[in-house]
Amino acid sequence: MATENAGLSKDFVEAQRKRLLSLREQLYGASAAAARRDRQDITSDGPPDTGDLGEIATERDTDEALDKVRERRLRNVDRALEKIAEKTYGLSDESGKPIPKQRLEKVPEAICTVEEESARESGSISSDAA
Repeated sequence: MATENAGLSKDFVEAQRKRLLSLREQLYGASAAAARRDRQDITSDGPPDTGDLGEIATERDTDEALDKVRERRLRNVDRALEKIAEKTYGLSDESGKPIPKQRLEKVPEAICTVEEESARESGSISSDAA
């Protein structure tokens, strides 16, 4: 079927599947490292001074923001892997339009076009499918 995986070659899709699996492992590893840092903050020796508290709060804010990005990317990686299994990889979840191969090469977990992603980020499109 020519429309399977947006007409992408089987070799390309298989390479993307391997990249997505590797990316998923990296993202899970980064989440685990952040959790270890949080535990170290809690168990550090001695009472923290005001500077330490400010630094810890800033690090936590940064870690929370990074966690949200990782969680979104993990959802997209899992969805992209589902799409490969469904033979719809390379087609937008929003519109069904083909996602350009160049985008998939740069962002293998892309599940919508750049325009749709921009609209989603600006709040124009619901992010339930994200």
